[in-house]
Amino acid sequence: MSMATRATRALDAARIGYRLHPYDYEADAAGGKGVHAAHALGVPPGRVLKTLMAWIDARAACAVIPSDRQLLPKALAAAGGGKAARMMEVAEAERRSGYKVGGISPFGQQRPVATWIELDAMAESSVFINAGQRGLLLELDPADALRVLAAQTAAISR
Repeated sequence: MSMATRATRALDAARIGYRLHPYDYEADAAGGKGVHAAHALGVPPGRVLKTLMAWIDARAACAVIPSDRQLLPKALAAAGGGKAARMMEVAEAERRSGYKVGGISPFGQQRPVATWIELDAMAESSVFINAGQRGLLLELDPADALRVLAAQTAAISR
């Protein structure tokens, strides 16, 4: 497995510190891919953040939320100043991000979009976010993720 991805190169270019954590990826993991990754790495699922591609009205968006939570579409729409939000179709999410589902990272996306990070995640000393390929997470300070993504925080999950 190559450890250099568009996501890690984007963080390197921004001089953001991170640690890589490979794990055995399971596409059909019970409880979800992020929760499986958390168990594989021995960290609480709330510290492993999943990257979701969505639409706010007709605008593409990215939501980064704890792996043991569900996105609240109405909250994402409100955070983005829209009327409604819905998940992006898999093919469109892969095309826009440049990553395969299960490996989508908010960092180094092919076509960067407005990003929201769950407010609760900011209280963690570090979080784990997909590094741009299946079976590879990166650990970093959530404030660094917020800054490099020019993201906003909002209560968008439960």
